[in-house]
Amino acid sequence: MPLDPQLQQRLSDLVASDRVVLFMKGTRHFPQCGFSATVAQILNGLVKEYTTVNVLAEPAIRDGIKLFSEWPTIPQLYIDGKFVGGCDIVRDMFQAGELQGLLGVAAPALGSERPKATKPPKLTVSDAAKRAVTEAQASEPGTLRLEISADFEHALSIDEARPDDFQIDLAGFTLLVDPGSAVRAEGVSIDYESKNGGGFSIENPNEPPKVRQISAEGLQKLKQAGEPFTLLDVRTAEERRIATISGDRVLDDAALRGLEKDAVIVVYCHHGGRSRAAAERLVADGWKQVYNLAGGIDGWSTLDPSVPRY
Repeated sequence: MPLDPQLQQRLSDLVASDRVVLFMKGTRHFPQCGFSATVAQILNGLVKEYTTVNVLAEPAIRDGIKLFSEWPTIPQLYIDGKFVGGCDIVRDMFQAGELQGLLGVAAPALGSERPKATKPPKLTVSDAAKRAVTEAQASEPGTLRLEISADFEHALSIDEARPDDFQIDLAGFTLLVDPGSAVRAEGVSIDYESKNGGGFSIENPNEPPKVRQISAEGLQKLKQAGEPFTLLDVRTAEERRIATISGDRVLDDAALRGLEKDAVIVVYCHHGGRSRAAAERLVADGWKQVYNLAGGIDGWSTLDPSVPRY
């Protein structure tokens, strides 16, 4: 069946709208199928900006792009106006380094290692933490070790020194940090709180922001305060026809374009699960103040009876 000329022109305009255009289910920040998520993840690691077209928002686009490209599945990737392929082809091209060539970016060297520090980090250990470690060393000889994973998971243990460790002297107290952890340890402070059974606490200024939860009451206060924030909805068009929260926008590329990375963002869905996933993607992409609406619009409707539940 031939394409409607108007739809043909619209698809041509979309393909030409950016150097890299991905027709997908969902958006870059909230993919709604595993294949779309795979291609978006690959592109996220290679290019800073690209355009996505959510085919779920418009059935005409979803069906039309398949005729336009003569390719039966979604996602579909276009580079420089030319159709590249779907998920399997994009993944194979990425693994072979061919996709990097099309995009004009360098492929990572095979066997490349994670970054390692060349000098010891500057950090602090409180007197309370030193006393707690000294007590632990009475039953388990060794030195305190700090490990920080690439995901900023922190671990303290009593251990023996390794050849490549940094042995940091903190006023007569020694702390072991391996070179891989050291790149994430600058400015770390370690403390010990004796209340409630006792435990160590670690403050790391290098740790990236995390998604925060906001209650319906918290969102209400935010709206009443009049402070600027962006409210983004990740639900389907069908759900939005049933109910919305006033002042919101659909989470898509347009909603984020020009938004500063330190802007306050609140993301919501029906009950809070889908929006949590979307919020985590936003944080991973560099936004620093991202909140997930706990309970979603269903929880909001208890405060605003004009919003129907479904």
